[in-house]
Amino acid sequence: MPNIKLKDISTRAPKDFDKQETKDKLQKILLELDDLQNLLYAESKHSLLVVIQGMDASGKDGAVRNVLGKLNPQGVLVKSFKAPTAEELSHDFLWRIHSHAPAKGMIQIFNRSHYEDILITRVHKWCDDKTAKKRMQSINDFEKLLTEHNNTSILKFYLHISPEEQQQRLNERIKDPTKQWKYNENDLAEAKLWDDYMNMYEDCFENCNDIPWTITPSDQNWYKEYVIASAIKDTLKGFNMQFPGLKK
Repeated sequence: MPNIKLKDISTRAPKDFDKQETKDKLQKILLELDDLQNLLYAESKHSLLVVIQGMDASGKDGAVRNVLGKLNPQGVLVKSFKAPTAEELSHDFLWRIHSHAPAKGMIQIFNRSHYEDILITRVHKWCDDKTAKKRMQSINDFEKLLTEHNNTSILKFYLHISPEEQQQRLNERIKDPTKQWKYNENDLAEAKLWDDYMNMYEDCFENCNDIPWTITPSDQNWYKEYVIASAIKDTLKGFNMQFPGLKK
């Protein structure tokens, strides 16, 4: 994904996508996902890692809840990587990540991920460019390790919203009582660094693309969820799974 410019990519669904028709298709996909996840868990030969990245208010939590929230919790795990603890900082940056890689039979979601260590850390100058480039290579090696040695497939989604949509959603967190619990005054400060974040994401897409990213238009939640659910369904179907027979 070389030289990608996020400003040139629409944050909205293609014009030929009808909202209600797409939402109806999504419901059918979610029913199919339920069956596929059950089969994945029963066969226990494959695993799936779903990486979800995006700016504040891009809809990461909603994507997790609405696409994967109704699946059997025995077979789906979610991990949100926040600021590292003192213990985590005393190890290499992937130390806290690796233990949450999915076991065979599992779907693991990273709501924010190891990519934060080459995104927010660079925007705030906690990590210099030389260190970031080394980390990018380590990330590529880490993902290769999972795919080659644990039969793990990895899907990576960047939830692509416009700065205008972000501002609207952040304002809703202030005004809407049902969303005020999400409000973090630091989000508004981070939003002012939009251009810096876009530059770091674009560099990430160029250098950490051995496993490709899906740039997911996310101004409309119904389309975002359809894209993510469709990709997960297609990946699971591609495993050509079968229920195991009676144990001998």
